[in-house]
Parts: sequence; structure tokens; C-alpha cells
Amino acid sequence: MGIFNPRSGYGQLRKIADIHALYGGLAVDESRQAFLMRLCKGLLLAGLVGYLLLECVVPAFGTISNDFPEYFTSATIVRNGEDAVKLYDGAWFREQTHRYRVGSQENPGEFKPYPPPTALLLTPLTGLQPLTALRIVTVLSVLWLICAMWLLSRIFAWRAIDSALFVLSSGWALRSGLRFGHPYILISTLCLLGYYFYRKRMPWLAGLSLGVLAPIKYYPVILLAGFAARRQWRVLLGGGIAITAVVLVSIGVLGWQVHLVFLLDVLFNHLAGHIDPGPAFTAVFQSFDTLFSRLFIFDPARNPQPLVAAPLAATVAIVSTKSLLVLAAAAAVVRLAREPAASAIGPTIGILGVLALLIAPGSGTYAVVLLWLPIALLIDYFLSRRARVPAYLILGTYVLIGFIPYGHTYPFEGRGGLTVLAYPRLFLLLAMFVVCVYAVLRPRPLNQQAAPMEA
Repeated sequence: MGIFNPRSGYGQLRKIADIHALYGGLAVDESRQAFLMRLCKGLLLAGLVGYLLLECVVPAFGTISNDFPEYFTSATIVRNGEDAVKLYDGAWFREQTHRYRVGSQENPGEFKPYPPPTALLLTPLTGLQPLTALRIVTVLSVLWLICAMWLLSRIFAWRAIDSALFVLSSGWALRSGLRFGHPYILISTLCLLGYYFYRKRMPWLAGLSLGVLAPIKYYPVILLAGFAARRQWRVLLGGGIAITAVVLVSIGVLGWQVHLVFLLDVLFNHLAGHIDPGPAFTAVFQSFDTLFSRLFIFDPARNPQPLVAAPLAATVAIVSTKSLLVLAAAAAVVRLAREPAASAIGPTIGILGVLALLIAPGSGTYAVVLLWLPIALLIDYFLSRRARVPAYLILGTYVLIGFIPYGHTYPFEGRGGLTVLAYPRLFLLLAMFVVCVYAVLRPRPLNQQAAPMEA
């Protein structure tokens, strides 16, 4: 028993050699997989950067299209000291757009429904030619994109390439945002900056970052509400100070009268989804308001083929759908309140951020960039809970929203019941919301969840 057996020793050596060979083979396979993953990510990044340059940046450098004329014309009116009260006079505003020769002279647009502070946004650039101003805005927006990637890496400890892929996967949102000169990329970056300051325990700066552009685009208010739900009062006060300061500056520069016109004639119509009196019938603004108007309201010129001519049904459907969504979000937020505040703040902001776009009366493709922070927070939360399925479903839905082939869906608009096929972004966003709420309300026990994937 105690004597060394050569055959037995030889067998043990063979086993050890086989084990080393097995683990060596596994290491080689893992190395190959890592290399292939890096290669795929690199190729995907190159494709998305190419898309950004060719479809977003280059066209914005070449011509002025929709929406930018409203920003530039209103800023020029302010710089020239003209009567700001007339900003919401559509005919007069279009005349100014013709006068300053900004963008298309066939469809110049109007300032409604933008809040008055919007007219201050481009005043530093009004001494330039309109196309030059758009080029500068485009360059700045690309810089905000880079800042957003950096902030995502810092907040969530993501690799730089993963942050870049996440931001560039916005697809259509980047295309329309850059071409039209919208400030949504800047606003989304400021939301990320606000959360970054919050993580660094600088709540006042967090609130200021979130609130500074809220008087121009209301979306950051819902994120401030998320902080309020978790009793982060200093963040909320910082946001309130920023909002108040911007509004006071706007009143000081433009006067009170234009703000009164906005409050009485524009704001509530806008929140109800009506830029002009009457229902909206366009799938460009993917919302339940426009969907149910298309399905249930007859208009001989704009909607001659509804599913059923029943205006009351449209109102009931809009109110009931949005009420159910708000109640579902409230239930999820209450459920999250049982968790420690540090871990609950992220998914709370995430769910409220998705809800805001889902119940908005109308939002263009460019508004999807506002989901950067909410989606990242939700993904981070579920992965930290080892709930990979909802995390990847949310990510996959976000990517699908970025590259919807609208050219194949819009033709169904106004064709009775087939109209629902013209609203893919709305239903993808709804699916994302359902996944979030369900995963929060019905979490799987930790011992039943998949183990986290190693990087």
C-alpha cells in the first residue's frame, strides 16, 4: 500500500496532463470568444459611426430642414428687439422666417408650441448665417454625444466601447435630432450629468443640471419627480432653483405678456396633444392620443377612414389607457420603496422616464435620446439583481426603437384598423414599460436567478 506503484503513478500523471490540456483548451476557447466579441463590437461601432456621419452630420452641414428655422427665427426676433408677444402669431412668425430666409420657404413652420425661453436658446448664434449656425449646433451636439458616452462609462463602469454602442444605437433619434438642430441630445447629456453629480454626493449640482433646460423641454421634471419620490429634497430644490432662474431671465428679456399668452393659449393645448384646436391625426407623433384619434374620430379631410366614428370612445380610450399606465408605474414605485433608497432611486427614475414618453401627447423620434439615463438605470438595476432576461429585453427593445423602418409602417396610417401598424415605436415602448413593471412587481428569488455573466 505504501510502496510507489509505477503504473498507478503514470496513470495519475496522465490524468493531470489531461486536466491541464482541458483547461488550456477552455482558455483558448475563451480567448477566441473574447477576440470575436471585441471584433464584432468594433465592426458594429464602425458601422454606427459611419451611419452617424453619413446620415446625421453630413446632411446637417449641407442644408437646413425642419424645426431648426423655429429655433433660429425666434432667437433672431429676440436679438433684434422685436415684439416677443407675436411669437405665437403663426402668420407673423412665418413672415419672419421668410424675411430672415431660414430653411424651407415653402413650409417655414411656427413657434407654437415651444415655451418662451426656447427663443433664448440660439441668441448667441444669430449674428451668423443660418446654415453656419446649424453647423455649429451640430458640432456641439456631437460633443454632447461624446460627453454622454463618457458619463455612462463613469456612472455604470461600462467599457468605453459599450457606452458608445449604447448611445449610437439611438439611430433615428440621432438622425432627426442632429438634422433638425434640436437640443434633446444636450438635455439628455445634462440628465446624465445630473445623475453623475448625485452619485458623487453633490445633490445641488445634480438638481441644477436637471433643471436648467426644463423650462424649454419638460422631460427633466419627471426625473426630478423620481428624486422627490425617494426624498432627495436637495436635488429637487436645486432643480427648482434652476427652473426659476431660467423663467425669470426669460420674463426679464421677453416680457411677461408672451408668457401669459403661452400659459393661456398654448401650454394646456400642448399637454392635451393639440398644437392647433382639434385632434391630431399623425403617426409621426407616436402617442395614444394620435392613435385613438385616428381610430375613432372621423374627419372628412384628415381622417376619412377611422375604424369606428366614435369620438367619445377616443376620449375614454386615451384617459383609461394613460390612467392604467400611471397606476402601474405607481405600483412599481411603491414596491421599490421597500428597498434601500440607494438601490431604489435608479429603477424609480427609469420607470418614470419611460412612462413620461409613453403617455406624452406627442413626441418625435428625436425625443428617444432622452431615454439614455432611464434605460441605463433599468439595465444596471436588473443586472445587479441577476435578472438578465428583463435587462436584455429592455436593451433589445431600445435598439429596435432606434432602427424602426418607418417607411414600411407609415403607409398603414389612416387605413382603419390597420392604423395600429403605423405605431411601432409606441408599442415597443409599451412593451418595454410592461417588462420593467412586471419585473419589479414580480421579482424572481435570488436563488432562482441566473448567475451574472463575467466580463
